[in-house]
Amino acid sequence: MYLEIITPDKKLFSGEVKSVKLPGSDGSFGILNNHAPIIASLKKGTVKVVDNKDAVENFDINGGVVEMLNNKVILLAE
Repeated sequence: MYLEIITPDKKLFSGEVKSVKLPGSDGSFGILNNHAPIIASLKKGTVKVVDNKDAVENFDINGGVVEMLNNKVILLAE
């Protein structure tokens, strides 16, 4: 699946990933390939990204919104 992490200042990440773990407002959750469409609000925390080569990257955010649709994840972060 394709992931974009966008802040008001710049694009932090874009590329193909295996999984994303997010700090949801009601608790953390993960998104994998072929996940059902979802829109969720995020709280302050760490976004964990695992790319197709199993490399892990962490991004600290202060909240935001995530949308998953047709294997494309767009994360608008504060």
